[in-house]
Amino acid sequence: MNKRHFLLAAVAATVSLGSTAALAQAYPNKPIRIVVPFPASGTSDVLARLVGQKMSEKLGQPVVVENKAGNAGNIGADLVAKSPADGYTFVLMDVGNLTISPALYKLPFDVQKDFVPVAMVGYSPHLLVVSTKVPANNIAELVKYAKANPGKLNFAAAAGIGSATHLAGVQFARRNGIQWNYVPYKGGAQAMTDLVGGHMDVTFNGMVATYPHVKAGKLKLLAVSSAKRWSELPDTPAVAETTPNFLTGSWQGLLAPAGTPKAVVDLVHAEVQRITALPDVKEKLQSLGLEPSAMTSAEFAAWIKSELPEMAQVVREEKITLEQ
Repeated sequence: MNKRHFLLAAVAATVSLGSTAALAQAYPNKPIRIVVPFPASGTSDVLARLVGQKMSEKLGQPVVVENKAGNAGNIGADLVAKSPADGYTFVLMDVGNLTISPALYKLPFDVQKDFVPVAMVGYSPHLLVVSTKVPANNIAELVKYAKANPGKLNFAAAAGIGSATHLAGVQFARRNGIQWNYVPYKGGAQAMTDLVGGHMDVTFNGMVATYPHVKAGKLKLLAVSSAKRWSELPDTPAVAETTPNFLTGSWQGLLAPAGTPKAVVDLVHAEVQRITALPDVKEKLQSLGLEPSAMTSAEFAAWIKSELPEMAQVVREEKITLEQ
């Protein structure tokens, strides 16, 4: 009986491998959907459309990008978590938000159990920018002005309370001994509009949505949030130069519902790696201030696992609540 069970198990494994191979060969045979849980024009949206276009050209099926904004990205993430695990629905988002949310929200999904990480697409620092109406041209002047006027400055939390951009503002303010008001937004585009219009004063936000306004002279760039100066902005200081060990940014990742066939995960991961290595895409990413990631899917999963407790500690120590 043991030998019989062994043979049956071997046959089942062979059938399973054959089915997986067949699935990979047949995939995709219908349109693929990439959900972006933020409004259009932000970093996640731009990347999703760039990757989606290249995937469509190679795989021969449309890749449709859908914006499902709200609740710091959690609405769109939940939609994908509850979607069929058939390899036709993905979410592309700032996974920094995804690792912060469990510490702030009672989520209807489990970040580690309900998703399979597919590919870490890239990283870009946040830009610390102020309205042209704010009398500050560097971090020292901003801190001095904020300390002299506690509670006067309005900080645009571009992706809502509890988002990576909001957390960046909280960390900066607490570590520099200043106070400002946090105004939540559903996405970076509207936050930028209000900042350019002088209705908001300061923010940390992704390079994609922010830097064009800096180039146009509509916002003042004070610093970048990378560990050291960004290669594309060598004359702009890193926040860490005056606030040691300060590091925030946008870590863009592609995830699928848990249970998505490994053959599909591997194929899409390889596609993302192929796409981000294309000369025209590399040039585009560089112009957007993004560095492509070489993480494997397993390394991406390990990164999320390590970030969750670290972000929970930051939220706890900084006493961040959704009532702020």
